[in-house]
Amino acid sequence: MYIAAIIILAYLLGSIPSGLIVGKAGYGIDIREHGSGNLGGTNTFRTLGVKAGLLVTAADILKGTLAASLPFLFGFEGVHPLLIGVFAVIGHTYPVFAGFKGGKAVATSGGILLFSAPLMFVTMLAVFFLFLYLTKYVSLSSMLTGIYAVVFSIFYGDVILTSVVSVLALFVIYRHRANIKRIKEKTEPKVKWI
Repeated sequence: MYIAAIIILAYLLGSIPSGLIVGKAGYGIDIREHGSGNLGGTNTFRTLGVKAGLLVTAADILKGTLAASLPFLFGFEGVHPLLIGVFAVIGHTYPVFAGFKGGKAVATSGGILLFSAPLMFVTMLAVFFLFLYLTKYVSLSSMLTGIYAVVFSIFYGDVILTSVVSVLALFVIYRHRANIKRIKEKTEPKVKWI
C-alpha cells in the first residue's frame, strides 16, 4: 500500500505543469495556445524566452529528481528509484492537472537520472549540447542523447538502469515522431544561439 502511495505521489509530482504555471502566472499566457502547443521547456523557450524556458526546464528536471528520491525519503531503499521516477515521467507527459497533454519526457527523464546516476546525467548534458551545436535541432539532440544514454547505461552495469533508460529513450523518440517528420521535411525550427 505504501508503495502504491509513493507511485501516485510520483505521478502527481510529474503532473505539475511547470510550463502552464510559469506561462499563466508570469506572462498571462497559456503556452498550449502558442508555438508547438507543448508544455515542455523547448516550447517555453520559443514562446516566452530564455528566463521562462530555463525556469520550466529546471522545474521539470527537479520533478523527476524529487520523484526518484521518494523511496529514499520514505525509507523504502529496497525499491529502485528509477522504477518510481518513471511514474513522474508519465505524469509529466500525461498530466492529470493539464488535461493529460504534457511535455515530451526529456527533462523529467533526465531528472530521475540526476538522482539515480548523476555522472551519467552530467555526461548526457554535455552530449546534448554537443549534438545541439552540430545539428541545431533540440528535438534531434534530445533523441540522440537518449540513444547515448542507452549505450552509457550498458557500460554502467546496472540491469534496471539499462532497462529503464532503454524504455525512456524509445518513449522520447515516440514522443518526437512529429519532429522527425518535420526534420525530414526540413521544416523543424533550428536554434540560433549556439
